[in-house]
Amino acid sequence: MGRTSKDKRDVYYRLAKENGWRARSAFKLLQLNEEFQLFQGVTRAVDLCAAPGSWSQVLSQKIGGQGSGHVVAVDLQAMAPLPGVLQIQGDITQLSTAKEIIRHFEGCPADLVVCDGAPDVTGLHDVDEYMQAQLLLAALNIATHVLKPGGCFVAKIFRGRDVTLIYSQLRVFFSSVLCAKPRSSRNSSIEAFAVCQGYDPPEGFLPDLTKPLLDHSYDPDFNQLDGPTRIIVPFVTCGDLSAYDSDRSYPLDPPISPPYQEACTLKKKGRLAKEIRPQDCPISTVDTLSQPLAALQRHTLMASEVEDSELNCPP
Repeated sequence: MGRTSKDKRDVYYRLAKENGWRARSAFKLLQLNEEFQLFQGVTRAVDLCAAPGSWSQVLSQKIGGQGSGHVVAVDLQAMAPLPGVLQIQGDITQLSTAKEIIRHFEGCPADLVVCDGAPDVTGLHDVDEYMQAQLLLAALNIATHVLKPGGCFVAKIFRGRDVTLIYSQLRVFFSSVLCAKPRSSRNSSIEAFAVCQGYDPPEGFLPDLTKPLLDHSYDPDFNQLDGPTRIIVPFVTCGDLSAYDSDRSYPLDPPISPPYQEACTLKKKGRLAKEIRPQDCPISTVDTLSQPLAALQRHTLMASEVEDSELNCPP
């Protein structure tokens, strides 16, 4: 007997389906915003490693819905279009991607840069933590090209043994660095989010995507950075602590009711491709199909009535 996937029982997975979010991770950004007011005063936002697009959905509704807001989503793979979101299919380690982001903002820097990207985990924790750290540093590197002074940067981290090196790197660029764990993030996961506010790069720092921000040699001339190599940042839990527990299984009562439930029902009955609603068809097409049939029926009735009248007439 097959085992039910944990995602099928996860309450945030079900809530995402019911509310039309592309992934349960949308609640993580919403809960981070509740704690830190990330969207306040933001008119230009960038979503790095955006696919499948749940964070871009949140940004579109919270920022793009204001009319003057602009949201740019960047990812190597294409994703389905979203209203109010301009998509760039590109590499965040390339300077051309940073230039294209600025071009879409008409030369203005971004107020907010977020990154919920994560590598394909291998199960080897040291390898996964290293790969995630490199992805975060790549996101930070491109953020130094597109983020305005005083801006905000939010990115996923894995809280591993050497995470303090990441904190120290972030602290060089931002006046405030916090480690946040949303309620919708599973307690069993080492995932957390670095919330960096007050972008203030070191004096004389020149953004350069060809050089990594944190090198194994820790050469000051190569990294262009000086400062401590170990700091401790505050750890904050965000979201309503009385809300659903992401590690607990809840009964399917009521069951999942996604917006596309009607389409799923029609597909099971084999009627999805056959059912044609009048509002989906042009009026001219409906008229041209119905009028000849009606006219043919009228002609048939008239002919039969004539024949009956001739038979009933006296000789």
